[in-house]
Amino acid sequence: AIDEYKPLDATTNPSLILAAAQMPAYQELVDDAVAYGKKLGGSEEEQIKNACDKLFVLFGAEILKRIPGRVSTEVDARLSFDKEGMIQRARRLIDLYKEAGIGKDRILIKLSSTWEGIQAGKVLEAEYGIHCNMTLLFSFAQAVACAEAGVTLISPFVGRILDWYVANGDKKTYEPSEDPGVKSVTKIYNYYKKFGYKTIVMGASFRNTGEIKALTGCDYLTISPKLLAELSKEYVKLTPTLSIKEAQACQLEKIHLDEKAFRWHHNEDQMAVEKLSDGIRKFAADAVKLERMLKVDVIS
Repeated sequence: AIDEYKPLDATTNPSLILAAAQMPAYQELVDDAVAYGKKLGGSEEEQIKNACDKLFVLFGAEILKRIPGRVSTEVDARLSFDKEGMIQRARRLIDLYKEAGIGKDRILIKLSSTWEGIQAGKVLEAEYGIHCNMTLLFSFAQAVACAEAGVTLISPFVGRILDWYVANGDKKTYEPSEDPGVKSVTKIYNYYKKFGYKTIVMGASFRNTGEIKALTGCDYLTISPKLLAELSKEYVKLTPTLSIKEAQACQLEKIHLDEKAFRWHHNEDQMAVEKLSDGIRKFAADAVKLERMLKVDVIS
């Protein structure tokens, strides 16, 4: 898919890695990761953890051979509330990329947009020059805190926001401009541009091409191969719906969020609270499945 659509950047997450690791085409990468874990030794648990980290980096390295930009590699979702744990794991991943001859400028470390994750991102950016991609972002409070932390990029989830409103409300279909996920990313984009934040807004998790087209002009968009295929069949001129000029004219007020204010404002958004915790649980579950798969190879 990367060879066909030639994106600038690409991303992985535990669910994508788990799916790919079960494909015969990538068995060699799995074998290499397991061999690496065994070589480092230690307890069975340590061997599996090291094999997992190595597997993420091996997939990232393969992707980087095919794109000119950066690949996003995710820190274990089970560390989502452990600031120091996330910093340590992120640095470990960067070290593994360095061993593979890949500099940190080509990597985005993906962290959950919990308060702890955002503060980990702040430290990684400021103290270690490690670029971060804040994922599982659903609330405006999360976006504001990320901007204040000075992270490189955020991935606000469009489709998962829509999923929640469809599941929990009476309305089952939305026009693209009224899509709750589109409106959320539009507000974040406008806020960042109005107040001069450098953090990149990368809309993510799309359910249809209408959402993508409604966010034309956004800094970056991360789009699945399925939706790229649909877009490639369309021959229409798109006019940007988001622009810096319009953002600077919007009526948003600047706010500052310390930890107490962040937790309160985020908590006030029921959708964001539920989707963040649900996303962490699902990524954690896939990390466990991946470990179980590697465990069979480690002990064999």
